Amino acid sequence: MTTPEVTGLTAPLSALLGKGFGTGTAAPATSTDTATGAAPGTATSTAPATAPHTASTTTPSMGADPGAGATVVPAAAMAGLPGMQQVPSADTAAGGTPSRAVPATTAVPGTASAVPGADQLLGMGTVPDMSAVPGMSAVPGMNAIPGMSAAPTTSAPPGADAVPATATTGAAPAATAPATSAFPATDAVPTTPAAPAPAPGAVPSTVPGSSTVQQFPGAQRGAFSPEMARRDFPILHRLVNGRPLVWLDNGATTQKPRQVIEAVAAFYGSANSNIHRGAHTMARDATALYEAGRAAVAEFLGAPSPEEIVFVRGTTEAVNLVAQTWGRANVGPGDDILVPVLEHHSDIVPWQQLAAETHARVVPVPLLPDGQIDQFAYADLLSSRTRLVAVSHASNVLGTVPPVAEMTALAHRYGAKVLVDGAQAVAHFPVDVQALDADFYAFSGHKLFAPTGIGALYAKPELLASMAPWQGGGNMIESVSFDRTTFAPAPHLFEAGTGHISGVVGLLAALDWLSSFDLQAIAAYETQLLAYAQQALAAVPGLRVLGEAPDRIGVLAFTLAGHDSTAVAQALDLEGIAVRSGHHCAQPALAHYGLDSAVRASLALYNTPEEVDQLAASLLRLQQGA
Repeated sequence: MTTPEVTGLTAPLSALLGKGFGTGTAAPATSTDTATGAAPGTATSTAPATAPHTASTTTPSMGADPGAGATVVPAAAMAGLPGMQQVPSADTAAGGTPSRAVPATTAVPGTASAVPGADQLLGMGTVPDMSAVPGMSAVPGMNAIPGMSAAPTTSAPPGADAVPATATTGAAPAATAPATSAFPATDAVPTTPAAPAPAPGAVPSTVPGSSTVQQFPGAQRGAFSPEMARRDFPILHRLVNGRPLVWLDNGATTQKPRQVIEAVAAFYGSANSNIHRGAHTMARDATALYEAGRAAVAEFLGAPSPEEIVFVRGTTEAVNLVAQTWGRANVGPGDDILVPVLEHHSDIVPWQQLAAETHARVVPVPLLPDGQIDQFAYADLLSSRTRLVAVSHASNVLGTVPPVAEMTALAHRYGAKVLVDGAQAVAHFPVDVQALDADFYAFSGHKLFAPTGIGALYAKPELLASMAPWQGGGNMIESVSFDRTTFAPAPHLFEAGTGHISGVVGLLAALDWLSSFDLQAIAAYETQLLAYAQQALAAVPGLRVLGEAPDRIGVLAFTLAGHDSTAVAQALDLEGIAVRSGHHCAQPALAHYGLDSAVRASLALYNTPEEVDQLAASLLRLQQGA
């Protein structure tokens, strides 16, 4: 399948197609990208994937420079949602009359000037650079979301004595001693860690995960700091209950940078069409974006070909797809499916359903007291009966990063296949499916700064070729008659019906944005932030963090003596701090610690030591009854 040329796309979408993604047989034709002068889908070694575009300076950057372009906090986007408070402005802080609104073009400090029309983007009034598309310069009647009238500025809300004064700007100050003397100093945790250029294939010892680094082909790695990342997230500049939002629920979903928001809006404004089956320009444009997204996922995961990538709704659907296709054909009576106790329910329940249908067994692999998978028990449980090992690349409740490559190699000695749940891993450290030798690898876009409802499954080509269709319908066929139906080849074989096209566009933009940073610097920073968070929480009496695995991501599940986990989460929400409470869809892992519920704070690249201080200070006040 070939994709015709792309014409008439707005700058954000054209920019995404000028990144040098190789798209295999589904590649766009080599027409010139009007924003970059590059042929969409044609990789060139001389043009970095993240090079600045040559279009007008008013075109928002889609990942060329970290934090570059127009980051506008629209007035319409920042107030009026349920629970949102009026945002203090500079004149309020100075004792003047509170401002009812901030001008719509107010930009986040440190960014470029506002893009014309971008001030209404989240309010859907205009989409940047849409004027070239006839009739698309504005969406009538949608210029503002009712009740939204203000954007946060630099003043702190009254009474927020433990909140750094700069929190509302989205830029974290240099790490200094916390405002509360109960917390240890942060001298050893720089907010912008040094990121020396490593030797190819090397990972710093502080970075959890794979033993090799996936270099995004053609990407020009840039510097990284949480401040650079934060200014691309409009939602991080809002108030919740009168306090600056501290988003520590990243394990559930990450927030979305403006590049993703703009790309999705621009798609619906200028390229919305179904894919693959249309001869018209819009269909070609949408198909080119969809297949460029597939190519970007393949490169991000280190997969040899885009045709090894199947788009799904998320990790859960990917696991179910494998269970109902490969599993039904290869798992039978008496066979074993090994599943560690730390797994998410979505990596347990589908295997239980398959085992019930095929008379196989789901065999739990126990944990050690510190939350690591018991590798000796794992080795003992492997046998000639083992058909599949299902393991998370990072635990969503303990943060544990298992030695997946070693576990995979051992499973392969017994002829077993390995499915890796990468939902919690992909946003935190580089992934290379070839280095892992994973048979299947799945992730969800919404945990990777992309929209909800989109994810991807990687599978080795020989496995995809052996798997029967999971769902029937349009898009996954070559021809249909009442006598005989012939199916399309993989990956389209597993993508029945109309896919989440705009979700793929958003995922493409998210990968492009993330690739503008040094992924090793991100991993190193998050490792340091986790160490600081562990130190800060240790100062709270009666607080118990679950799991002490030496290799882990920034997930901190904890209990607070004398307090129900839901009550703790609600108390933190009153101070603008978002955490998760409950069983986290990992009941067996919690049961390992004798619990059925816990609070979870999960970190991402845009979180700061100051936000950790706020979490610890709030928990200390709660414990002291203040």
